[in-house]
Amino acid sequence: MKQLSVIILFLGCITAQNNYPIVLIHGFMGWGPNELGGYHYWGGRKDYVEMLELDGHVVFVVSVGPVSSNWERAIEVYYQLKGGQVDYGRNHSEKHNIIQEPEGKSYEAIYPEWDENHPVHLIGHSMGGQTARMLNYLLTQEIYEDEENKVREQSDLLGGVQRNLIKSITAISAPHNGTTLTEVVTKTIPFIQYFVGVAGVVGTQFYNFDLEQWGFNRKEDETWASYINRMRTHDAWQTKNMSSWDLSLDGAQELNGFLQAEPDVFYFSFVTSTTQRQPGFQIHIPIEGTPILIRTRSKLLGSRVGYWSDGSQTDSLWYENDGVVNTISMYGPSTGSNGPDPIVEYDENELLIPGQWYWIKVCPMDHWNIIGHLGSKERMEAARMVLKAHGNRLKTLPPN
Repeated sequence: MKQLSVIILFLGCITAQNNYPIVLIHGFMGWGPNELGGYHYWGGRKDYVEMLELDGHVVFVVSVGPVSSNWERAIEVYYQLKGGQVDYGRNHSEKHNIIQEPEGKSYEAIYPEWDENHPVHLIGHSMGGQTARMLNYLLTQEIYEDEENKVREQSDLLGGVQRNLIKSITAISAPHNGTTLTEVVTKTIPFIQYFVGVAGVVGTQFYNFDLEQWGFNRKEDETWASYINRMRTHDAWQTKNMSSWDLSLDGAQELNGFLQAEPDVFYFSFVTSTTQRQPGFQIHIPIEGTPILIRTRSKLLGSRVGYWSDGSQTDSLWYENDGVVNTISMYGPSTGSNGPDPIVEYDENELLIPGQWYWIKVCPMDHWNIIGHLGSKERMEAARMVLKAHGNRLKTLPPN
């Protein structure tokens, strides 16, 4: 395995055409590098950022609203990279009754050079894949505060069009078309209790829902139980400006209607699965090696039918899953009003072209194994090798 790692690194070095920075975007209920007592979202006990940096990559890690909408998460990514006061846009803020420029969300730039001559590779896990697509949309489209009179927004991001800032978008275990587990995922706030235990953190300064735009703040000396219970009953869950909508079948379908593949961006999807078809039935069950904390939700996804608002429902192809997201949803966006994006299987012997999704299936692997959590030693090593190889793959893309 160590020899294979050296070979991958060597091949990446001799074929490198760019050294653009990698930006890592966490998913639903994710956290930044200064939270959870140093237990890494990207790698768990082993820091994937350090691993990528040792391979010669420049890596930036952003920390965005763990339950916020993709619109707000994408805007937070932008201001963390470029610096400045977050501005969610006048139209969006008035529509959803949020604070347009919330106090406490002003950032020092971590990549002030970011422009068309210094683009980035975006890698998003889970909902982070949707967020990456939303960021590209907000950069490249005219966003109006007054649609009828075509009055543009006034913010640094939304006030103009900026092209060629993103070289590639990689989605890992992403719910491109939503997940049939949406309500369970969003209402139970899964896995955080486990991660807090792993981190060995005591106190209240280990995690933040980052919802200042909703006026939702952590109280001084508030217990974790009280904080998370207030979050579960927050009014924002009843709106469409929240992760629960974007992760749903209808919400993802709506996003797919306008977050279409751009002809100058390279797209990759890593597809994960930890189930198999139960003999004699259509349903899927967890395979051996699936962690206990994943098994219950994996069984539920493996037998659960999802519904769109028009009354149509998912079929048996949706039963395969990684414990959080239906595997079929990960290949690429396919449910939008304009039809599916181009989606093809990755072939290392074929020339990559922008504007279409290349999918790579990693199995057996669940939703958290792939980023370094919960799995066996074998799964953890496989996950590391997947990310290392892909980092070097990104270097082979032609420069702007």
